[in-house]
Amino acid sequence: MQSKKSMIQWACRRGMLELDIIINNFFKKKFDGLELSQKKFFFKMLMYDDNYLYQWLICNQIPKNKNIHKIVILIKKFSVIHETKINKRFM
Repeated sequence: MQSKKSMIQWACRRGMLELDIIINNFFKKKFDGLELSQKKFFFKMLMYDDNYLYQWLICNQIPKNKNIHKIVILIKKFSVIHETKINKRFM
């Protein structure tokens, strides 16, 4: 499983800085706690082009695939909570 995890971690690297930060933070803090099916759809989501990921994660468009949509929701919830914690430290 470690080689698969390394492959998934590499796929988290994106061309857009915003996506790189959001997806990598989620991977580092939450990936190990996901169910196997969630991990599969997380990886499937990573196969999409950055333009789609940007629309889903930042512009609030909804993916057609319901399972990928569930992963997008998890990432967005984590990002909001994580961002709030970071902002409180600097206030």
